[in-house]
Amino acid sequence: MNAQKRYEIFARLREHNPHPTTELDWQSPFELLTAVLLSAQATDVGVNKATARLFPVANTPQAILELGLDALKGHIKTIGLYNTKAENLMKTCRILVERHGGEVPDTRAELEALPGVGRKTANVILNTAFGQPTMAVDTHIFRVSNRTRIAPGKNVVEVEQKLLRHVPKEFLHDAHHWLILHGRYTCVARRPRCGSCVIEDLCEYQEKVDIG
Repeated sequence: MNAQKRYEIFARLREHNPHPTTELDWQSPFELLTAVLLSAQATDVGVNKATARLFPVANTPQAILELGLDALKGHIKTIGLYNTKAENLMKTCRILVERHGGEVPDTRAELEALPGVGRKTANVILNTAFGQPTMAVDTHIFRVSNRTRIAPGKNVVEVEQKLLRHVPKEFLHDAHHWLILHGRYTCVARRPRCGSCVIEDLCEYQEKVDIG
């Protein structure tokens, strides 16, 4: 795929959705970090329901620590793997209080040092909370990047590096939101909705499905 086609793809995605953002509910970097930690193998809708119960009670690292592990589990028990997620969140909160003054750090190394925070989660926080032009490659972005040929790669790191290299700078900050939403609602895994896709004529997918 050439640079001109990539530019047109992101120009159309921007025109279709000028101000994309995460579908997780959050009001502070810590709330976003918590929501992303809880979102592994869970839907954003499910996470939002749990955090709607949790955040009014405790939405800072110190408040989570004071809430205690058992009470935390009670607030998030509707989410899959809630036991492990609760334990990781408690450990993360302790580190944030003891090493970062209760604030979420804005560097990849410090974020990835937190329990349960991997490269993808760190990229989400850096991009969405701190405005850095990172690319959080999840299953949706991986699929869309390979299927459209915007940035084909054998693994998430390869796709991430290609996207950072090939996405025009003016689109880079919002690109990962556009690609996630496109993969979630249009370029879905089993039967992509090619007939209602705003970039269908630019996409290089060889097995397009003619449905709306």
